[in-house]
Amino acid sequence: MTFTKPITLTGKRVSLEPLTLAHRDALIAAAADGDMWKLWYTSIPAPDTTLTYIETALDLQSKGSALPFVIRDQRNGTIVGSTRYMNIDAVNRRVEIGSTWHGASAQRSGINRESKLLLLTYAFETLGCIAVEFRTHWFNHQSRTAIAALGAKQDGILRNHQKLPDGSLRDTVVFSIIESEWPAVKAHLQFGLVR
Repeated sequence: MTFTKPITLTGKRVSLEPLTLAHRDALIAAAADGDMWKLWYTSIPAPDTTLTYIETALDLQSKGSALPFVIRDQRNGTIVGSTRYMNIDAVNRRVEIGSTWHGASAQRSGINRESKLLLLTYAFETLGCIAVEFRTHWFNHQSRTAIAALGAKQDGILRNHQKLPDGSLRDTVVFSIIESEWPAVKAHLQFGLVR
C-alpha cells in the first residue's frame, strides 16, 4: 500500500478529498471564516500565502512524506479546512496527522471528530500503521484538548523544537495512539458521533 496515493475518505458528515491547486479559493474562504491565519501559534495560510501552502503540501506528497486533504462539510458541500498525513514513515508504518485547521463555524461541530475517525481508520486498518502521532504548539490549548479528547496519550514535549516565522521558539507537544489502543479509541470516537 502506498502511503501517499491520493484517496477520498467519506463519512456521514464529512469527506476528506485530495488537496489540489483548484482548492485555493475554497481554502481562502474557509480560513477567512474567523480570520484563522491570525492565530500566532498555528500555521493557517493567509489569502496571499494559500497558493504556496498548497504547492508545498503537494511537493511533500510527491516526495513521499505527506498526503494532504481538504475537509468538505457534506451537509452543504463547503470546504471548511484542511488536514494531512505528514512525516510519513512507511518503513516503520507510522504517520502523523497534522496541519489540521477548520474555519471558525466548523469548530466544535463534530467535523473534526469524524475527520479523525476516517484518518485513523485508514491508517490502522488499511495502511497497517503501528502508531499515529499528533503534534501541536504548547500554547495551542484548544488543539491539545481536542487531541486528548480523541483518546490520544501525551508522549512528551519537545522543547525549543522549531523556530517560527516570527522568530519565537515552539515547544511541541507530542501525542500518539498505538495499534493496541485503536479498538477502544475507535469505539470511543464512533460513540461520540452517534450521541
